[in-house]
Amino acid sequence: MASTLKSGFQISRRGRLLLLVLATVTCCALAVAGAVAAVFTPLVFDAPGALLNPMAWIGFVLGASFWIVCLLAPLRAWIEWKRGREPIAWAAMAAPLAWGAAALAVLQFVPA
Repeated sequence: MASTLKSGFQISRRGRLLLLVLATVTCCALAVAGAVAAVFTPLVFDAPGALLNPMAWIGFVLGASFWIVCLLAPLRAWIEWKRGREPIAWAAMAAPLAWGAAALAVLQFVPA
């Protein structure tokens, strides 16, 4: 029965390496954009009473540290790739996406 089931589409190791390089370049570009955004994160405290708002503080921390995550994620991914742990490497490359989504979700609840 196992021979009748399709194995699915497989990307070669060279193709996965090329995708990892492309993801690294994307993360570096996002790090530049995140560094610019980090400069403006103190603006979440402009509204009256925002210094006492825990969502503002969480948004501040997530927004200010996004560029750091964008720089550390590819480093961790390449270390895991060299060790032969590809699923963990791809999970590390997904960290900036999750971090950015969390930052954008939290910043929606910060009062203007």
